[in-house]
Amino acid sequence: MDLVWLALAIGAGGCIALQAAANGSLRSAIGNPWHAAFFSICGTMITALAFMLVARPPAPALSAVRGTPWWNWIGGPLGAMIVLTGAALISKLGSAAFISAFVGGQLILSLILDHFGWMDLPQQPITPGRLAGAAMVFGGVLLVRYF
Repeated sequence: MDLVWLALAIGAGGCIALQAAANGSLRSAIGNPWHAAFFSICGTMITALAFMLVARPPAPALSAVRGTPWWNWIGGPLGAMIVLTGAALISKLGSAAFISAFVGGQLILSLILDHFGWMDLPQQPITPGRLAGAAMVFGGVLLVRYF
C-alpha cells in the first residue's frame, strides 16, 4: 500500500508543476502575479464549493472548530503564497529549477517538522541518512539550475 501512497504523492507533485506553469503563463498573459494568484485561488474556491455541494460532507461540530490549534488555519494563506510565488518566479527560473527549489524548501522544513514532531506529526529524528538525502536533493537543485 505504501507504493500507492507514494504514487499519489508523486502525482500531486506533478500537479504542483502544472499549476505553477499555468499560473506563470496566466501571469504573462495578464501581466501581474497578484491577479494570476487571485484568479487561481478563485478556481480553487469554485472547485472546493462544487465538491462540497456534490459530496455534502457533514458539518464539523462547532466545538471541534473552536478547539483547533491556531496553526491549523494557516494552510489557506500559505497556499495563496505558494500560488503567488509560482506565478511570479516560474518565468524567471523555469519550471524545473522552480520545482526543484520548491521541493528543496519543502524537504528542509519537513525534516524539521518531523524531527520535533511539530503540528501533531509523529517524531522522526534527523539522521545522517536523511541529511544525506536532503543534500542530494539540494545537489539536484544546483544541477537543474546551473548545468
